Amino acid sequence: MADDDSLEILVEPNSAPVPDADRRKMLENPGFGNLFTDHMVLIRYTEGKGWHDAKIEARRSIPMDPASSVLHYAQEIFEGMKAYRLADGTTALFRPEQNARRFQASARRMAMPELPEAVFLQSVEKLVDIDREWFPSAEGGSLYLRPFMFASEVFLGVRPAKEYLYMVIASPAGAYFKAGASAITIWVSQDYSRAAPGGTGAAKCGGNYAASLVAQAEAITQDCDQVVFLDAAEQRWVEELGGMNLFFVMDDGRLITPPLTGTILPGITRESIMILAREEGLNVSEEPYSIDQWREDAASGKLLETFACGTAAVVTAVGTVRSGSGDFTIGVGGPGQLTEKLRMRLVDIQRGLAEDQHGWVKRLF
Repeated sequence: MADDDSLEILVEPNSAPVPDADRRKMLENPGFGNLFTDHMVLIRYTEGKGWHDAKIEARRSIPMDPASSVLHYAQEIFEGMKAYRLADGTTALFRPEQNARRFQASARRMAMPELPEAVFLQSVEKLVDIDREWFPSAEGGSLYLRPFMFASEVFLGVRPAKEYLYMVIASPAGAYFKAGASAITIWVSQDYSRAAPGGTGAAKCGGNYAASLVAQAEAITQDCDQVVFLDAAEQRWVEELGGMNLFFVMDDGRLITPPLTGTILPGITRESIMILAREEGLNVSEEPYSIDQWREDAASGKLLETFACGTAAVVTAVGTVRSGSGDFTIGVGGPGQLTEKLRMRLVDIQRGLAEDQHGWVKRLF
């Protein structure tokens, strides 16, 4: 077996890809997470052997023994990232090395083997290359990429598994929220917590999202788009949405976001927004922000805007906040000037419409 860093991924093209005409029709309105490309990446890990049998092959179902460790002890992690078609027709990824490093950090927290950064990048780039015809024709469309890894060892003992599968699938993506919503309404969960100190909140693992689903379902019954979680200890401090980080735009030029204390996922979009905001002259502060302060600042006008950010939704304004204690509106209930400015700056860099001064965009072909 080759050294992990130089592991070569073999390509076995799908012998029966989706016909061109069918694919073009599907890509007119792809939605989010419903369509999938012709191929997938699969790499195996075995204790004592390391990473091996790396290949890209036709997307298919995978056989799984009912005693596979992941089904019982949830050793699983994933990433979310996008490939973009740039203004000049070339294709690029946005800060993919950050996804690779976060994937490694998640693996460490979940007692899983770390995939070398070079292999992660190679797997994503090769999949985008072979499925390059799957970029949506819809305005703002992209190719959403889902690298993930899970424990595949057939064993029921409670210990870290000795065998894993790493995979990557790709999904043509349009707008994340319905009708490309200009501002979303969120529900404050006061009965459920997403993560606690010492837990897995900073890891991108399925269990965090599973824990959020009952609260998300509650949000939907309240006619809300997303749920926002408070800290587990006091149910006082705002943390994050079910899958996005939060920012608060204040009237004194500050941009506040909750600090990374181990219970919040360190978002790559979050970090990018912080850098861009400082370039706009804002005082960016990572500090605790309470639900009571949020309500008071919205009522007094001290809070001008709130927005959520993440790979899937990019930057999305929060217009209304609902809870069992009552509702409040932020600003005029729609996108604010800074939210729109930061969103456009980020999107323009991702799409090759603005200069990439930070070296964030990795062009592929």
